[in-house]
Amino acid sequence: MRSPIPEYMLEVLDDCRNTDGGTVADYIPELARANPERLAVAIATPEGALYSAGDDEVEFSIQSISKPFAYALALHDNGLEAVLAKIGVEPSGDAFNEISLEDETGRPRNPMINAGAIATHSLIHGGNWEERAERFRRRVSILADRELQFDEAVFESEMETAHRNLAIGYMLRTVGILENDPIDIVRGYIRQCSLTVTTRDLATMAATLANGGVQPQTGRRVFDDLTVRQVLSVMMTCGMYDAAGDWVTTVGIPAKSGVAGGVIGVLPGQVGIAAFSPRLDEHGNSTRGVKVFERLSTDMGMHLMEVPPVAQAVLRGVSDRDGVAVFRLQGSIRFSGAEALLRAIVAHELNDDGVVLDLSRVSGVSDVARRMILEAVRRLVLHDGKRVMLVDPDAMLSEPDAGEGVRPDVHPHLDDAIAALRAQ
Repeated sequence: MRSPIPEYMLEVLDDCRNTDGGTVADYIPELARANPERLAVAIATPEGALYSAGDDEVEFSIQSISKPFAYALALHDNGLEAVLAKIGVEPSGDAFNEISLEDETGRPRNPMINAGAIATHSLIHGGNWEERAERFRRRVSILADRELQFDEAVFESEMETAHRNLAIGYMLRTVGILENDPIDIVRGYIRQCSLTVTTRDLATMAATLANGGVQPQTGRRVFDDLTVRQVLSVMMTCGMYDAAGDWVTTVGIPAKSGVAGGVIGVLPGQVGIAAFSPRLDEHGNSTRGVKVFERLSTDMGMHLMEVPPVAQAVLRGVSDRDGVAVFRLQGSIRFSGAEALLRAIVAHELNDDGVVLDLSRVSGVSDVARRMILEAVRRLVLHDGKRVMLVDPDAMLSEPDAGEGVRPDVHPHLDDAIAALRAQ
């Protein structure tokens, strides 16, 4: 069976492709050359699965999406107390490049606006801008599980137009937030923003945060739990600049955007998401990328205030019993749990004619999980020629019509389902 998730992602892109409005970041000459029609989406899970569609391998500069990862590295290098002494955590309500400092302390209001990001970069360990940028590159490469590189053309182009960031740097030096040469700090910050990534890279990096700081494919711990919690908290309230309030209410996922057109989102314990499209709205966020996230959040029930944490693994076990493949589920099934089931079915060698999905220990099924499970049933029957039974004594799937005439029999006990398959 083929997973339906990639096809769904293509459907999302088709739906969002004609979103009107927005222009590329033409105030940076190199970014002005971007193809405005590029569009991609990727989803990565804490278990290491990665799905993507569209222009998912096109490279672009990370820009402000570097900010949460630089913030995590600054926290890692200095500890929370030292970082909070230099940078606040309150939403500014301002655009990303506003000169926004706290009246009492002189601190930038948060690390997601440029003033805070420049201060954050200064806290990364290193003797000069090259060493700090290289330390950032190495750490983010671990997150992406491949060696990332800087885009020299983007770096030089941004340096030529860095007048406002340099002004911010000098202002931060004046109030004592920066302790070193502002030109050196700003140069390192701009270098950091010129790192090239793909949508797949960003989803994998986001999934590392969703996994509590552990890289999904390698199992390597990159950041500790408290660092990740701090980063995600600031992303939730400040990551989308002066559109943060709209984002929290409509999408409800900790997120960060970049002016090259990338957007990442992190749903703790479930998924990392990335979208890419170069056209930007008035807030500096990708117009189509925002629409992609709105669609995903709505379809998959991903709003953080809507989805409770999963207490235990949904997939309890997979076994072959009397010539029948049995997939046993438990707990409350949402998108991540249904995705784990789909992946298990795809990976399992279905040499048997019969398949049983055992929901006898399931306490709840979200709407998107129900649709995903029934789509798996439909594909197993129509595409793979399998006979499928459900063990669902509490009617968790309720009227399990999979479409196209596929309606699996439902039994109260596993032994009954297996006996019915063997009798056919």
